[in-house]
Amino acid sequence: MFIDVADILVKAGNGGKGCVSFRREKYIPRGGPDGGDGSKGGDIVVVADAHLKSLMDYQYKKVYKAQNGGAGEGRDRYGKKGEDITLKFPVGTTISNKETGETIVDLIEDKQEFVILRGGIGGKGNARFANSVNQTPYYAQPGLPGEEMKIHLELKLIADVGIIGLPNIGKSSLISRVTNARPKIADYEFTTLVPNLGVVNYKNDKQFVIADVPGIIENAHLGQGLGHQFLRHVERTRVLIHLLDVSDFKQMEPKKAYDVLNNELSLYNKDILEKKQLVVFNKIDVLHDRSILQEYSQEFDTKVFFISAVTGEGIEELMTELVTYL
Repeated sequence: MFIDVADILVKAGNGGKGCVSFRREKYIPRGGPDGGDGSKGGDIVVVADAHLKSLMDYQYKKVYKAQNGGAGEGRDRYGKKGEDITLKFPVGTTISNKETGETIVDLIEDKQEFVILRGGIGGKGNARFANSVNQTPYYAQPGLPGEEMKIHLELKLIADVGIIGLPNIGKSSLISRVTNARPKIADYEFTTLVPNLGVVNYKNDKQFVIADVPGIIENAHLGQGLGHQFLRHVERTRVLIHLLDVSDFKQMEPKKAYDVLNNELSLYNKDILEKKQLVVFNKIDVLHDRSILQEYSQEFDTKVFFISAVTGEGIEELMTELVTYL
């Protein structure tokens, strides 16, 4: 199951308390204080793991606590340090404070590691407080509590290129044509329910990652269709392929479909519109008269690519343009 959002509670370990103890040995009736210090509690450590593709594990288990530090003991013995907890997340996971919204860390590289919460410091034992004035201290410090926080996890796939468009326009067909990804392909809307990633090997020389995002419809910002829930996965891309269906102009003309989706992108995050967009007419293989392509392409103030994700026509030119830009 693909899960890209989760909230969990994390708590670092408490520091162990210091010990109140006095040396007691035969022939030494008045031994001095020998209470040891408590130890530090465990930290909460996060690490990026390229093998993970979803936040599914954090959908079910919601609380993670590191081990408390051990209490000090007599004979100046220190407590055992609390064990850290290491939480693994997919590359591309953003971790933020649930209450304030402040970003704590953005895990964008494999094996990137970060301590998000520190364990509490252990308390000092009574041996630490002995001096010439107070030679028999009967007190020690308690350990300090570990840090605690509710964190929000948000996975944003890391891809160079994102394929966007209305439902059932051939996004999955395109990614399956140019990569080894095998998404579900069918002739009904919302076949793609989760984003798909694939690696393009361009002439066995250059590689880039491409993502297929589930279809967005008009009024997605109101929750219609799948809503905006997957648009976070194009925020990190450098180029967007804006795929348009030219097989049925009666349903929606290309320029109108283009404006509808860009309006939804703007309502979600205006910064996405600053990315380079390649306008691509798909399904040209079903057209009997292709002269209409030039007519509709003139409505755009940028170059328009004509392709068929099914037959492969025009794909080479599109891939060359992507490699040149990237």
